[in-house]
Amino acid sequence: MNFYKFAQLFALLATASWGYAQDNPQMNLPRTPITAGMYLIDAQVAATPEQRSTGLMFRASMPQAEGMLFVFDFPSEQCFWMKNTRLPLTAAFVADDGTIVNLADMKPQTTDSHCSEKPVRFVLEMNQGWFQKKGIKPGFKLSGKPFGSQ
Repeated sequence: MNFYKFAQLFALLATASWGYAQDNPQMNLPRTPITAGMYLIDAQVAATPEQRSTGLMFRASMPQAEGMLFVFDFPSEQCFWMKNTRLPLTAAFVADDGTIVNLADMKPQTTDSHCSEKPVRFVLEMNQGWFQKKGIKPGFKLSGKPFGSQ
């Protein structure tokens, strides 16, 4: 096979696999336990730019005790939207010490921006209503390894 044909085949396979990954949920991210008072959250960790950009897109459901923790390299204003996300979610914008700065309910399949009220390094997405049902509000402190606590 000459180089030109090999390059064409490689480009075709790369495009096909990229398209496949872009339309399917990411289900095998690393996990970390997070404690919210007496509640335990099984959080998938999205720490790379690719993992964060896909987030919870394309999911049909998520168990109530699960969430996704988005981890950024340094605190800054974080803004999220719901394009290609089928689940109604609530984003908790979380400071380095685990304190929830603000919460934002997000409607599925929208491009509305939901932002942190001050610079944060973490965003925890849960099924919409989870925080409210548990009585968790801004100022509440989460615990776990990402926040330097056990």
